[in-house]
Amino acid sequence: MSGAFSSATAVSLRGEVNADGSAIFDAEIIDGWDIMGNANGGYTMAIAARAMATLVGRPPLTVTAHYLSPGSPGAHRVEVSVVKTGKRLATATAALVNEATGREVIRVLGAFGAGDDDAPRITNCAPPVLPPYEACEVDRPVPGQPEIAMADRLAMRLDPACCGFREGQPTGDAEVRGWFAFGDDAPIDRYGLILAADSFPPAVFNTNIGVGWVPTVEFTVHLRAEPAPGPLRCVFRSPYVAGGMLAEIGEVWDANDVLVAESRQLALQPRVL
Repeated sequence: MSGAFSSATAVSLRGEVNADGSAIFDAEIIDGWDIMGNANGGYTMAIAARAMATLVGRPPLTVTAHYLSPGSPGAHRVEVSVVKTGKRLATATAALVNEATGREVIRVLGAFGAGDDDAPRITNCAPPVLPPYEACEVDRPVPGQPEIAMADRLAMRLDPACCGFREGQPTGDAEVRGWFAFGDDAPIDRYGLILAADSFPPAVFNTNIGVGWVPTVEFTVHLRAEPAPGPLRCVFRSPYVAGGMLAEIGEVWDANDVLVAESRQLALQPRVL
């Protein structure tokens, strides 16, 4: 395991696996992977996914989390149950629980297994067109908004053409795109893809709704492949905002123009901070 993120999402089996295939893993939410003290949703999902994958012995393919309470730094446990194990896929559920309070932070359902590299491939989409990494803007807080601690652990860059929300001049198009990498230049694996899918400013910031806290209700990530080395190109769009809620759809592409992850998130509209 290499890199700060891998260490921050590490899990260890507590005791033995139960006769029914369930198990408990110890984990810790590390300070600094948060926004205003609340652990990033992709970060907490990655912890749970790592425990689930460890138990079933297969890499994550699709993971869905429902968010129940804020994640705060400290000791946690991951309660994992295996639903079904088949020839190609294993399905498991998990609960990430705060040891100090007993409160459940997220409830997760996932399928684990590897895709078939020899199967036919059809791609009807393309990576986002971005300026070179060095020509993009360093991710930074919106003026007047709180600092985002997690930004210090990442080396993200945003396309200047979609940064109008920072100066109170949203583009009017609910889209945000840019580059994702770790600040320590650690390689990005499937768990890093989960984080990448939840690290960018919400696309809705570029509408007239404004900037604020966007609490996640449900978050799903499809993990297509291990990414090639190098920064990832990402794009996130909110095609539908209504009833106080929004959907955000994301694509994550690697250096070889392979779509390595897709995401869909249901969240509440921005709340003024």
